Amino acid sequence: MPKSHHRGNAGDQPAHGKQARPGPVVAPVKTPPAPQAPETSDHAAPNGHGVPNGNGNGNGHGRRRSGRVTYEPKAQAILTTHARTEDERLLDTGTRPAFLDSDPWRSLRILAEFVEGFDALASVGKAVTIFGSARTREGDPHYAQARELAANLAREGFAVITGGGPGIMEAANRGCHEAGGLSIGCNIELPHEQSVNQYVDLGVEFRYFFARKTMFVKYADAFAIFPGGFGTLDELFESLTLIQTGKIKHFPVVLIGRDYWTGLLAWLRKEAVGSGTIAVEDLDLLQITDDMGEACRLLTAGFELRAEEADRAAKIGGRRSTDK
Repeated sequence: MPKSHHRGNAGDQPAHGKQARPGPVVAPVKTPPAPQAPETSDHAAPNGHGVPNGNGNGNGHGRRRSGRVTYEPKAQAILTTHARTEDERLLDTGTRPAFLDSDPWRSLRILAEFVEGFDALASVGKAVTIFGSARTREGDPHYAQARELAANLAREGFAVITGGGPGIMEAANRGCHEAGGLSIGCNIELPHEQSVNQYVDLGVEFRYFFARKTMFVKYADAFAIFPGGFGTLDELFESLTLIQTGKIKHFPVVLIGRDYWTGLLAWLRKEAVGSGTIAVEDLDLLQITDDMGEACRLLTAGFELRAEEADRAAKIGGRRSTDK
């Protein structure tokens, strides 16, 4: 327990003849007096709630301080939300406070998600993010392919990152886990509960899609995109946009399943390129295959390429420093 008998309050004399160091003066917190019947006084509030003259703070005028704000008796009576101490409000277990749904509080939750995600994944090393439908069941050929590809990547020393849920995500986590790799799941809170699958070795929970997607991009050296719905398409096109606009360095984006993706690629070539909304070379950002051995080679090539670029940059930087 804290040794309160060795600690002085604001009115104590300094021990051993030392001068007290100047600092902010904090009024001692006192328990509010028990409610009494209203009294008639010069400080009675206009709404009929009397405030006794003086409240123990030594000013004799019934004022109360709350941080940088001082409340006169009239204000205390009208602004009843401030009638309680800050500690009492903090420790109250009543109804859900409205501030929890405010934007300032929400911004703190968003910041916390980034901090927790960065902290959890900072030491992962080389990794590949695998996307695909949560509705794909075991026994589907794409489930088997995702499991095979993730196992191949794990044997090459890559961690596998998924959304942590069922379907293709489960298959990829399963293949990586079974092959001895680091299986990571970044799960999302949804109206219909989506639990983390049993093959995740490192799981991180998110409320916000954009915070979760940042983790997919930041800690991945490549993306493997299996057949999926709106969520998969969102992640596919966001990665392509980041690469196209130079927001991130180019890394492999490999589509798995020619039958599923060929129609989309044909539409992009005919409509998007044809109307000039994208350049024909933008389609080179995508690669497509049905072979999991080839997919593994394409995905791991990105890390090797960046490692070579980093070595060249380090050598150039070393030569410049010696020239000086």
